[in-house]
Amino acid sequence: MDHHTPTVEIVAAGNEVLLGDVLDTNTNWLCRRITTLGGAISRTVMVRDEIDIIAAEISAAVARRPALIFTVGGLGPTRDDCTLAGVAAGIRRSLELHPEAEAMVRKRYEEFAASGFVPFAEMNDARRKMAILPQGATPLLNSIGGAPGVLLQIGLTAIVSLPGVPEELKAIVDESCGELFARLFPTAHYDERTLVLGLQDESAIADILADAEADHPLVYVKSRAKVMAADRVISITLSARAADAAAVAGLLDPVERQVTAEISAAGYAVRREV
Repeated sequence: MDHHTPTVEIVAAGNEVLLGDVLDTNTNWLCRRITTLGGAISRTVMVRDEIDIIAAEISAAVARRPALIFTVGGLGPTRDDCTLAGVAAGIRRSLELHPEAEAMVRKRYEEFAASGFVPFAEMNDARRKMAILPQGATPLLNSIGGAPGVLLQIGLTAIVSLPGVPEELKAIVDESCGELFARLFPTAHYDERTLVLGLQDESAIADILADAEADHPLVYVKSRAKVMAADRVISITLSARAADAAAVAGLLDPVERQVTAEISAAGYAVRREV
C-alpha cells in the first residue's frame, strides 16, 4: 500500500452478525465505496454489542491514526444499541444530549407517525437516547430512519458512526459524507482491470504473477478461481491507486501487457474482461 493513500478502518458491532442471524453486507459496501474513492481499507472487525469491547477497538484504531474510522450498527433506541457509548469511552469523552440531533429525531418520528409507521409522535426516553452523542459530535441526517449518523474529528482521524440498517447507512453516506470524502480523498484515484483465462490451475501461472508483482510494486495483482457460465476459469485482477486516472493507467498498462504476453507465451488463452 502506498503510504500516501488515506487509510480507513471499519468496526461493525452487532450480536446478530456474530450469531450468523444477519449477513454483514454493510462492510462490503463500505469497502467498495472507499476503494473507488481512492482510499484503502486497512482493517475491519466485527464485535459484540458491549461498551468495553467497542471502546477498546476504537481506542486502538485511533492510535493507528487512519484518516477515517467507520462504526456500523448500534445507534438505535434499545439498550443493546451501545456503539456511541463505546465510541465515547474509547476516546475518553462524555455523552450528552445534542439539541440538533434531538430535533432531527423528533422531526423524523413526527413524520413516521403522520404516515402511520409508528403509533405516536411524541418523544420518549428510547427515542431521546438516539440523540445522546459523544461530546463534540455532529449529527448526520438520516433521511430514512430515526437515528442520526454521527461525525467526530479526533486529531487527523474522522469517526463516522452509521446505523446497521443497510438502506439507512447508504443514505447517510450518500447524502451527508460528500464534503468529508472530498477532504479526505481529494486527488486519490483507483482503477482495476480483470483478465480471464480458461484454466483451473492457479499454480500454473503463479510465477508469472509473482514476477509481475516484483516488477511493478505499486500494482496489486490477485488471482482467484471463479465460475463463468458452466466453466471454471481464473480471473486476475490488476489494481492501483494514483493521483488521477492517467497516472493509474500508466501503472496498469505495462503490467497488463507483461502478464498477458507471458501467459500467452505459456500457451494459455487470456483476455480482458469487459
